[in-house]
Amino acid sequence: MSIAEKVQVSEELDQWLRDTRRYLHMNPELSLQEQNTARVVAGQLSELGVEHKTGVGGDGRSLYTPKEALELAGIKTGAITGGTGVIGIIHGRKPGKTILLRADMDALPMDEQNDVEYKSTNAGAMHSCGHDVHTTVLMGVAEVLNNMKDQFDGTVVLMFQPGEEGYGGAAAMINDGILDDPKVDAALALHVGVDGRAGQISVNSGANTAAADGLQIFVEGIGGHAARPHVGVDTTLVAAQIVVALQSIVSRNVDPGESAVVTIGKLHAGTASNIIPATAQIEGTVRTYNQDVRDHVEKRIKEIVEGIAASMGAKARVAYLRGYPPLFNDPAMVEIVREAGADVLGADNVLPSKPKMAGEDMAFVAERVPTCMFGLGVSDPDREIIYPPHHPRFDADEDALAVGVRVMATAALKYLGADS
Repeated sequence: MSIAEKVQVSEELDQWLRDTRRYLHMNPELSLQEQNTARVVAGQLSELGVEHKTGVGGDGRSLYTPKEALELAGIKTGAITGGTGVIGIIHGRKPGKTILLRADMDALPMDEQNDVEYKSTNAGAMHSCGHDVHTTVLMGVAEVLNNMKDQFDGTVVLMFQPGEEGYGGAAAMINDGILDDPKVDAALALHVGVDGRAGQISVNSGANTAAADGLQIFVEGIGGHAARPHVGVDTTLVAAQIVVALQSIVSRNVDPGESAVVTIGKLHAGTASNIIPATAQIEGTVRTYNQDVRDHVEKRIKEIVEGIAASMGAKARVAYLRGYPPLFNDPAMVEIVREAGADVLGADNVLPSKPKMAGEDMAFVAERVPTCMFGLGVSDPDREIIYPPHHPRFDADEDALAVGVRVMATAALKYLGADS
């Protein structure tokens, strides 16, 4: 009997997965506030008899974002440790390799627009990125692998992570030693997506997600009456020139063979139509795959901003907020996931995927150990489950829960060399 044939999800477990996902979806918690979700996870691990530790991780931003940029942007970070992260450990029959399996737990600050019985009950919070699915799947994987621990050597580390949505919870859990005790040799994670249906996965080697950096620009001029522009320095005009000029970076300063995105999503200046504002603020994001390109884009942003401001009689300061690094999928780990997916679902249901400009803090793990993050299809056009993550109508076909459990568990067992 093959490993995939041994990794089954019973009707009872399948129903538990559906019920648990709906509970988590109805009770979303924002980043670093996942107390109830952590309680659910720890409770399930206790019921399974899985060794675990709570109170791990926290706000990881100060670990990778320069202090001076945080201060300029007025960002106060929280505690790095003592947070809501949960670590589970499943030991096989004897020592061997160690694989880490990860799920993120936090929701997004938005209201849900779906009309479903399991709609979010927390105003201003929604699991619109599918982390309720991720957490549920990993709890299911924990049950399956715990029941099979007499069939593999080595160790499985379960990483239930807070604060993925911009707070670097993975970096904080790494800082708390999740990769060191026991020493992790490789890692797997999944992320929901509507580019595939339930019963399909997608995966690619190389670049998977981009470095995601934040950008805040503060422009200072001289305010005054709108009828006397010649005695002031109009920060609205300066900011507008900066926004336009920043768009030249990708087209004129980045090798056409490389990828980069500079997007300005916010520009604020002034309080009234007849007042020249003394200050203006610009906010945006920068996405890159290549570290050299990332460094160069940051350099050019500062040069352009400061140069334009000075040429127009203003001053400008740039807070470049280094965020998540790019995530690169290890080819050997990708091949294991492809084999597992083909064994569980059939080769036709293992789809190729393309690099995404989204950010993902699993990248901090991928910097340290060979990693594969694969896509879990959750769409069902017949039921209008078609909206992508971060959309207020995002939802997931719950048939994908058992699929995620079987593929991830099978891939983990293949990596550990389980009995077939």
